Amino acid sequence: MPPLKLSAATFPALTQSMHDHWGVFLAEGIILSLLGLGAIAIPPIAGLAATVFLGWLFLIAGVAGLVSTFRTRHAPGFGWSLLSACAAVVAGGILLWNPLQGMATLTFVLTAFFIVDGIMTIALAFEHRRELSGKWEWMMLNGVVDLILAGIIISGFPGTLVWALGLLVGIDMLFGGAALVAMALQARNAPLR
Repeated sequence: MPPLKLSAATFPALTQSMHDHWGVFLAEGIILSLLGLGAIAIPPIAGLAATVFLGWLFLIAGVAGLVSTFRTRHAPGFGWSLLSACAAVVAGGILLWNPLQGMATLTFVLTAFFIVDGIMTIALAFEHRRELSGKWEWMMLNGVVDLILAGIIISGFPGTLVWALGLLVGIDMLFGGAALVAMALQARNAPLR
């Protein structure tokens, strides 16, 4: 996949936005880091909590989708909307019915996510290195950590299913938060062009 190309006019606007709102990025980075530390401290509970939370999100989204689909049943795509809403209800129900099995399934999905996110984050870091901001190395490190986390899950299966989801989400949140903190502090002090 080729790297994302942005117009030359976009970069000054991004730099200005990062500079103007560095405090928001800093706060988000600190919150992500603290949540990550909590998940690392108690990974089985964090994994189960993530599974239950996601189950409720799917269930609520599915019910809301069913309500809106039936209210607009004469609109084009009724059947597809109905199937989509039903799939969300079923996915949420399965995750809530057996959260431990759901945690195992989510661990597989998370592994795939870490692989894809790691590759994309590394590509984004190269783009930042060429075009936009300092501290791109933190972004690169975040991508590399994602790939290492995927390798850890794959190499330890099936024993990793008990702790992997909570621990890996925690580590990813910690490094993602640290990257945001570093970039926010860099943006705060960066001279504008």
